[in-house]
Amino acid sequence: MARIAYIGLGVMGGAMARHLAAAGHDVTVFNRTEGKASDWVAANGGRAAPSPAAAAEAADAVFTCVGADADLEEVTLGEHGAFAAMREGALFVDHTTVSAKIARRLAEEGADRGLLVVDAPVSGGQAGAEQGTLSIMCGGTIEALARAHPLMDAYAARIVHVGGAGAGQQTKMVNQIAIAGVIQGVAEALRFAQAAGLDTAKTFEAVSAGAAGSWQMQNRWASMSAESFDFGFAVDWMRKDLGLALEEARGNGATLPVAALVDQFYAEVQALGGGRQDTSAIVRRLGR
Repeated sequence: MARIAYIGLGVMGGAMARHLAAAGHDVTVFNRTEGKASDWVAANGGRAAPSPAAAAEAADAVFTCVGADADLEEVTLGEHGAFAAMREGALFVDHTTVSAKIARRLAEEGADRGLLVVDAPVSGGQAGAEQGTLSIMCGGTIEALARAHPLMDAYAARIVHVGGAGAGQQTKMVNQIAIAGVIQGVAEALRFAQAAGLDTAKTFEAVSAGAAGSWQMQNRWASMSAESFDFGFAVDWMRKDLGLALEEARGNGATLPVAALVDQFYAEVQALGGGRQDTSAIVRRLGR
């Protein structure tokens, strides 16, 4: 059993923390909305702390899953941040999707304090977090990952050490770049089928098991056909992630014309009021 602090109890973090508690670990949580932390404790046990520092001070491992770079900086290095309270030798694992720049900064700050740091963004969405089947891409040292791996096993189906500090975040960018092109292709294919007067269910049956098949087609074709967009990862968050990838590409020289175009398509979906709808709402900009 490990003493764990979990900071950030959104749909992803709350589920991951629940799996850690169910695995028998002693979990202390912090969330900026105190009621959410209280509700989590009522449902799962453990304790709620009044600040990231208070959650982290006795922990063997501190996990974070917050919103963006600024949020992560605040809960780690801010006035009441976790890093100053963590003991030497403790583990820090961040599951937020953020820039590789802040991941490297936290690794450097952590090393100066004697901490083991892993940047570990996830793929699999809310369903994967709830079911404990996430894929995790990890950047950091071999020693840090060796400490983190058995803890992350509580909610992961796949854990891959992809490289040094920041490599986990860069790999998540690869993931989002690939998704952007695929979901746009599925949206266009669906609208073509509808315009041609095809039975979309039969069309799906015919093409989904062949080379055109993908996770996005399997999981979003039917809901897109029904104009239902209340599943999974929100457009607002996808734009944040694509922005991170495009910024990283400007620094490393990669060319991302499709990702840049899809990012602008998502801006149109936001303008239509679809920012909180899932990423398959990209089909909305193609009309009916």
